[in-house]
Amino acid sequence: MAAQAQGLKYDVRIDAPGEVRELLEHNLDLLRFRGNERIDREQLQRLVRVAPEQIRTLVATDGYYSPVVSARVDRDSATPQVLIKVEPGEPVRVGEIALELQGFSVNPELPADKQFDVNALKAAWPLKKGEVFRQEAWEGAKRATLRSVVQTRYPRAQLVDSQATVDPEAHLANLHVVIDSGPEMRFGELRIEGLKRYPASVVRNLNQIHAGDYYSEAALQSYQSRLQDTGYFASVEVSADMSAILSEQLDAAAMTPEQNAAAPMAPLPLLVRVVENKRKNVSAGLGYSTNTGNRASLTYDDLSVFGLRMKSALTLETKKQTATSNFYFPVTPEGYNDSVGASFERSDISGEVTSVASIAGKRAWGTPLLERSLTLELLTETKTIGGIPSSQSKSLPLTYGVTWRKLDNLLFPTKGYALNAQVGGALLPILTDEAFVRGYARGVTYLPLGVSTNAIFRAELGALTSRDKNGVPAVYLFRAGGDQSVRGYGYQELGVAQDGAITGGRYLATASAEYQYWFKPQYGAAVFYDAGNAGDTISALHPKSGYGVGARWKSPVGPINVDVAYGHAVRKYRLHFSLGFTF
Repeated sequence: MAAQAQGLKYDVRIDAPGEVRELLEHNLDLLRFRGNERIDREQLQRLVRVAPEQIRTLVATDGYYSPVVSARVDRDSATPQVLIKVEPGEPVRVGEIALELQGFSVNPELPADKQFDVNALKAAWPLKKGEVFRQEAWEGAKRATLRSVVQTRYPRAQLVDSQATVDPEAHLANLHVVIDSGPEMRFGELRIEGLKRYPASVVRNLNQIHAGDYYSEAALQSYQSRLQDTGYFASVEVSADMSAILSEQLDAAAMTPEQNAAAPMAPLPLLVRVVENKRKNVSAGLGYSTNTGNRASLTYDDLSVFGLRMKSALTLETKKQTATSNFYFPVTPEGYNDSVGASFERSDISGEVTSVASIAGKRAWGTPLLERSLTLELLTETKTIGGIPSSQSKSLPLTYGVTWRKLDNLLFPTKGYALNAQVGGALLPILTDEAFVRGYARGVTYLPLGVSTNAIFRAELGALTSRDKNGVPAVYLFRAGGDQSVRGYGYQELGVAQDGAITGGRYLATASAEYQYWFKPQYGAAVFYDAGNAGDTISALHPKSGYGVGARWKSPVGPINVDVAYGHAVRKYRLHFSLGFTF
């Protein structure tokens, strides 16, 4: 009775090509019911008898319509063994493809580049001629093609008919698909739900969809993403209000394709539903940086101060202390992000102590792929070098910055490049002690070398011109060294020696090469070589080199890098720690 309760034990051996064997191992009843307590010898014989037909059905989904199949039980062994042999034969491949599109009319009022591209839709059909005809790929191709249509101006498109005519002798499957477009759909007026604390301009100004524009899911998703990035909302849902045409959709089900395509369509209201974030938020944190030492921080955000968003922060580090408060205006309809703010920073780095107070106005615009900004800043600086009070200065510089990104992933890039360039200065004798012009550029390139290896190259250049360097604020001069610069040296340790301290120079040049090997998807190791320096003349830019090894981890918040670097000029090892891809 005990043996019967456990069910008959038997083995299954499948002699078939790898992909076919894997398909059968996951779906064949002989394997799925192995170990079932109800299986006895009679049930086993029944499963063996029906196995060939089941196998033919299964391998047909993988493109094999004329397999040679055998299944038998070997009773000579102590444990019954089912022997299955499958010779799948030549697979059926895709033959002629007929993609019939109904109702996709040409609008004579639109230029050619605004018309729906029927030819592009046909060219994008995923299941190409000559490929093995697999059922999963066939169904996926139909879904993908219909999806690409309903995401555009034809959200009521339908798959009217689909046929795959298989000729087992010719090993070909001829495909016929009919898609009806339905009527064109356009957006209507904007409707907002859920706003209580914040002005409607926060939502309206980010809307780049105009009444009368063709329906587009991509436009909806882009608008939703922009709203989520504002920080005002815990959740955002942007959609077309389909309830406005619910009765028309019910009527459309009884229409012919021709009637459906010709049916007039009222504009769909653009509906934005938001759940607002709480107005005020306070946070505190403790940390450590291998650049600036121990860190304690306190932040306070208020999303509605005189209609503006305020962000304030106090950061106390071993080498640097900073207090900032910035006010952000709602994004304008043209896409400009305007802000004003004030800050105070004191730093004590390599013997140079600076205290800088500033107020600034900034305008930023663009996309993550191309960002631009214009900043006007008034600052006053007190600088002490080697313990001896050195100078006080004030300046009113204007700076233009632009950042280009072409990366496969903005959080964990493995391919592409990013480049930032800045040009500016204080040219007029207004609230400025020393006129200057400054340029700076930095870039990084990611090159995949294999499935688990890649190379990273970084470089930065800077130059400043003025009659007298002493009147230029230290923040606009150049130094090198640290986690994001030349590793193996302290933070901003490379520069111009003066009175026992290191100060900024007029010129900067650094470069880095790094090789990464990912032995697991989330974990990797690296070797690197950095070189660079800062100085008052180009001839003084004698490169200081650093090299070493590091560990990499793709954490949920971004890449974490831990490096041990040897500074060749100082003959010391230094630990560097950094989080995230900062560019």
